[in-house]
Amino acid sequence: MQQPLIFNVQKFSTHDGPGIRTTIFFKGCPIRCQWCHNAESQKFTAERMLDKNGVPQLIGRTYEIDELVKLVAQDQLFYDQSGGGVTFSGGEVMAQPLPYLLALAQGIKRRGIHLAIDTCGVVPQKNLAAILPYADLFLYDLKFIDSQLHQRYTGAGNEKVLDNLKFLSDQGAVIDLRLILLKDLNDTEEMLQRTLAWVQENQIRIARVSLLPYHDFGRDKYRKLGRECTQNFAVPTDERLAAIKAAWEQRGVPVKIGG
Repeated sequence: MQQPLIFNVQKFSTHDGPGIRTTIFFKGCPIRCQWCHNAESQKFTAERMLDKNGVPQLIGRTYEIDELVKLVAQDQLFYDQSGGGVTFSGGEVMAQPLPYLLALAQGIKRRGIHLAIDTCGVVPQKNLAAILPYADLFLYDLKFIDSQLHQRYTGAGNEKVLDNLKFLSDQGAVIDLRLILLKDLNDTEEMLQRTLAWVQENQIRIARVSLLPYHDFGRDKYRKLGRECTQNFAVPTDERLAAIKAAWEQRGVPVKIGG
């Protein structure tokens, strides 16, 4: 079985789904969001990155499935007490070898652990269909409702994103719609209204909307990888975030600012 690379197993995570979680970060993503704060997640291959002392460290390793299940299960007490669980993230988890993902998901679910899938949506629909029986929650990114802007800032159009979002909704998946907001790009009133209209027209069922204002916390990672930093955006104003939050709430959707 082909094993994907994993670049971090982050325990006591509170921003990747409900409760206390362990987030497994898979290495490799099919798109290149210019605001990406995990530059080390982008390539599917292992690479060297300088640590805090300036020493190159290899980023990306493999785990046997049993090893990884045992590792995340160490904190099952915290999951149970907080309503948490395990999140598969990246990079893009649904672009990883599917047999491995399914076996890992099955091992986690056999222990009764809540499983969330964090995805950009630019993935084969068959992969989402295969993981659906094991996923309790999808953290689903919608970066731009406009496909040309999506292409410009991520390197891919948004057709798969919208098609897969509708598919998951139609299948009854629990969806936390995550809107990464960039000042004067996708936080405008026009983009808000277009997004709201598309969601309504396609009868997308959303459990929650998470508004994720842009941040540039990952700038130093590009330097440590020897790459040019592409994090050159601005943060939406508090007033604009409040207006977007109110617009979604008016349509009966719970909204949270932040992950």
